[in-house]
Amino acid sequence: MKIIISPAKKLANDNFINTGTSNQFLKETNYLIKELKTYSVNDIKILMKLSYKLAQLNWQRFQDWNSEGIGQALFMFKGDVYKALKAETLNESELDFSQENLRILSGLYGLLKPKDLIYPYRLEMGTKLKTKSGNNLYKFWENRLHNALLLELENGEEIINLASEEYSKALQISKFKNPVITPVFKDFKNGKLKVISFFAKKARGEMVNFIIKNKINKSENLKSFSNLGYQFSEETEKGELLFTR
Repeated sequence: MKIIISPAKKLANDNFINTGTSNQFLKETNYLIKELKTYSVNDIKILMKLSYKLAQLNWQRFQDWNSEGIGQALFMFKGDVYKALKAETLNESELDFSQENLRILSGLYGLLKPKDLIYPYRLEMGTKLKTKSGNNLYKFWENRLHNALLLELENGEEIINLASEEYSKALQISKFKNPVITPVFKDFKNGKLKVISFFAKKARGEMVNFIIKNKINKSENLKSFSNLGYQFSEETEKGELLFTR
């Protein structure tokens, strides 16, 4: 079973460690960094729709590339999904399980394993960065991420899609012949079931933790997930597992 998740905008400013695995797309990453180094602070501000302060931070990151602290991807991302994932609670056996089964999509690094070493960065997959391949990162990554994951998959192995649409789109997830299972988390609000982004992100992180801690390898076993008060409701024809609370 392969689990896919999105990265986070917020990254650690500590947790640096120089031991880990090397990402398979470093050539592509270095190309993107070379392009981004030509941008001014204002260019970065406009491209990424950032405040001046954040644009300055990320401009400096690109200029100083390879000189900042480096760390393992699973511990470097600090957004809502990762807070709920609680990587710091995982033991060595569980980290090894995550290394085998968990993949993190990234606009800069492509497809990351949890122990892959990364520098702090910001480059969302939806960014309209012009490259030799086209006008956005979807064009740049094109079939690369799909083919990379395809090579890892065994016949009939399930893909658990816990990534946002922005990132799963880059994986061309609809093209896989393998079963794709997408957990969806909805809350009752004003008498209706709705996906509330903040809660859904936390639930996705909790589910990743649940999978790793229990070393789950079949989607059927995800139905027993009950963290944060969610309960399995139904399985749809589209391969969605609906959890509600």
